[in-house]
Amino acid sequence: MEEASNQNINDLPEELLLRILTFLPTLDSIQTSLISQKWRPLWSRVPSLNLPFEFFPSYEPPLDTRQFFAEFIDRVLILRSNSPIHTFRLSFIYHDHYGSHVDSWVRSAITRLHARELHLDFFIHKDFHDEETLNHKYDFPFSVLRNGYVENLCVTRCDLTLPAKMSTMRFCSIGSMYLDQVYLTDQIMSDLILGCPNLEALELQNCWGHHHLKICSTRLQKLVLGYFYDSELQETLVIDCPNLFSISFDCCAFDKFVLKNASSLVEFHVDIVHLIDGSYCYWSKVVRLLLQAPNVKHLNVQNWWFKFLTSKDPFPKSFMLHNLNLLELRTGFTQYDLVGMAALLKLCPNLETMILQYLFKIGEDDRLSEELLNKPVDLSMPSLKQVTMKAYTSTEDELNFLKILIGQGVALQKIVLARTPVGEEGQIGERSLPLVVLYREGSQGWKCSWALNSATPHSVDSEL
Repeated sequence: MEEASNQNINDLPEELLLRILTFLPTLDSIQTSLISQKWRPLWSRVPSLNLPFEFFPSYEPPLDTRQFFAEFIDRVLILRSNSPIHTFRLSFIYHDHYGSHVDSWVRSAITRLHARELHLDFFIHKDFHDEETLNHKYDFPFSVLRNGYVENLCVTRCDLTLPAKMSTMRFCSIGSMYLDQVYLTDQIMSDLILGCPNLEALELQNCWGHHHLKICSTRLQKLVLGYFYDSELQETLVIDCPNLFSISFDCCAFDKFVLKNASSLVEFHVDIVHLIDGSYCYWSKVVRLLLQAPNVKHLNVQNWWFKFLTSKDPFPKSFMLHNLNLLELRTGFTQYDLVGMAALLKLCPNLETMILQYLFKIGEDDRLSEELLNKPVDLSMPSLKQVTMKAYTSTEDELNFLKILIGQGVALQKIVLARTPVGEEGQIGERSLPLVVLYREGSQGWKCSWALNSATPHSVDSEL
């Protein structure tokens, strides 16, 4: 015991120390070289370079901060060994004055250090920008990737400069790509997919410049689309990826959505800002794509189902989500919400797990008829085994829903209540309280346990 107490961090093997340093910004890992002789060379062997402008010491005027930061990175890359790195992560407020600096950093990361992951963020946060910085954008030289081994490419707020024959070139190492705030024409999108034949994961956020966006790939497996929202054009999105297993739409407002060859799709996510008047039409267009995806097993969606299934253009009466076994539903628990939930559950006869998350709404729901308002809700749950209610606050509507679950869930075995405290003015807090776990115990009925997390409950049970 005494021997263990005399050990310190210097006694840890170098391999473990390097692992610890990978979690620090490079500036901090350099400063650890002052600890002792053993630490002095370690920063230059860390298999990652993490260079965040937002954590760099600030100077006045702000232009000096950028200059000192650029000089710091120049120095780091000169002093660092040529041993390959796994990750190169840079955030910076770009100005054309620093174009040659950024070019040299990118080329060094790709061609000299052989980074496997390249993360370039020239936005960081809106608070870092003014009218001048918004007029400057970095031109990422895509062709430099041919001389490296980058597998995961992530770029934010820059333009892509593609080689003239991009569609016939082969950037075979790239398997994952994230583009945020990037000018993305229909042709650029087509060239990227053709030029990256091994691309399996693609995420596009806040991109513009397209009109008829086509994402057609036999290799792509995961697609995330976010914030295609402010266009005045009548835009079309066509997705034709026969091996796609996961798709996500987050605030997408295309005029027309087309999904082809989606038999491999098993995960389907849609999230549209819940503006009662303005966003439902886009949500319904996305949800109708489920008609082309008969094998979806995991659905993540918000509860606009009553409005959709009572519209002039609902699903065909024969439509069912027979393969769905996991449903993540963002919803409230008013009578309007429960009627919509009941309509959705009728489509999911084999559903086993349901996770309910709080849905923030802007505006009032449509009014129910007097008949529906007073009619008892019948939830069809023949296979449902577990329900988790996140952000549970013990409202009257939530308690009423719990009674319905317990009374109608013939196969239900477990209900998890992830409780959240409520402030004095009704705001839902961020802090979580211990979980409440309700579980069925044979003929004895339902019992209740407490747990500090999602692990097995460990406190004394009490019968309900």
